[in-house]
Amino acid sequence: MKTPLFIATRYLLAKKSHNLINIITWISIIGISVASFALIVVLSVFNGLEDVISSLNNRLTPDVQISSSAGKTIDLQSFPSERLLSIQGVDYVVPTLTEDALFRANDKQHIGQVKGVGSDYERIERMKEVVFNQDTLLLSDGDYDFAVPGAGVAWYLGINAYDPYSVVRVYVPKRGNASSMSLENSFNSGVLNVQSVFATEQEMDEKIVLVPFQWLSELLEYEDKATDIELFLSQSADVRKVKKEVKSMLGDDFVIKDQQEQQETLYRIMRSEKWAVYAILTFILILATFNVVGSLSMLMIDKRKDSEILKAMGADRNFLQRVFMNEGLLISVVGGIIGLVIGILAVLLQQHFGFIKFGSGGGNYIVDAYPVLLKMKDVFVIFATILTVGCTSAFLTVRHAMKKEGFSLKAK
Repeated sequence: MKTPLFIATRYLLAKKSHNLINIITWISIIGISVASFALIVVLSVFNGLEDVISSLNNRLTPDVQISSSAGKTIDLQSFPSERLLSIQGVDYVVPTLTEDALFRANDKQHIGQVKGVGSDYERIERMKEVVFNQDTLLLSDGDYDFAVPGAGVAWYLGINAYDPYSVVRVYVPKRGNASSMSLENSFNSGVLNVQSVFATEQEMDEKIVLVPFQWLSELLEYEDKATDIELFLSQSADVRKVKKEVKSMLGDDFVIKDQQEQQETLYRIMRSEKWAVYAILTFILILATFNVVGSLSMLMIDKRKDSEILKAMGADRNFLQRVFMNEGLLISVVGGIIGLVIGILAVLLQQHFGFIKFGSGGGNYIVDAYPVLLKMKDVFVIFATILTVGCTSAFLTVRHAMKKEGFSLKAK
């Protein structure tokens, strides 16, 4: 251990001549501990919320989405679906049609989007999790086709998925020069039975109705065309690698997006909120270091005799400055480590056991306990912040004190 750090450690652990210095030192450590504890806990809560929201959105969002860069639709006859299936990690290649639509049922109407999906959609494992009144996502059964509205759409239209006679009429804009004077001449329409309802994220639930691809293709008067191609990957697949291979295969004629790019606005908002809170808590951490400034200033006055002895032994100004800078940094580091350790333990306990619940029990919540997720990147960022703030405050305090008191640190 280098001499300045050794002396600083002794100063931190040894009893001071004035008990007030001990009290202020421990107040400084506790203040930094509380700030670092708050930082790791709050950032982990934001991670948990982002993870829950992502899991809800990603059930219905494909791992990779392909759309045309030149127009609205993709020609399925020339699209290399079989070649995409040969890419390692790609389980399903599903053509989809998405169009704005008007829905009517039970003398009620609602505007949203109708999404036609291929038959492979029913076989995708995670799609089974979004349907809450059936064991599987059912869009067709023999000669019968079905609509699967989001829970919000079903609520607006008064649809009861447990009623076998529930139906929804879908209106889509007619292609060509349609007359705007009458509903019949401006729109194509069709009726489908409703056997099930899906529930994921509120915005999707209130907007989307799933229907068979072929049924919607005929309603829209599209032939062998899709608005998007959706790729669903195996759990072990590397999304970035698959996306890169798809881009290399298709070229610049197509836009390829992963899940985060498909919901770029949502993820940007969540991250902005997280780092805004981080900035606020960092400001609180900076305020907590004022105690370190006070503690360090009083310690330098208390150790004037020690400074004179060290000077007589050959210590120069730089040596004394490093001693007290190390002292201030040690206070910040000890406080930061204590706060981080307690915070990490609290987060891990909540993450695995869920001690803090939503409400007093019995509520209809997506998750039972407050979601948290510990990320090591956050731990390193917080510790680096503590080091930066602690080092800066110690440097400024020591430099100011030594200029004011002189090299020997004697009061004028």
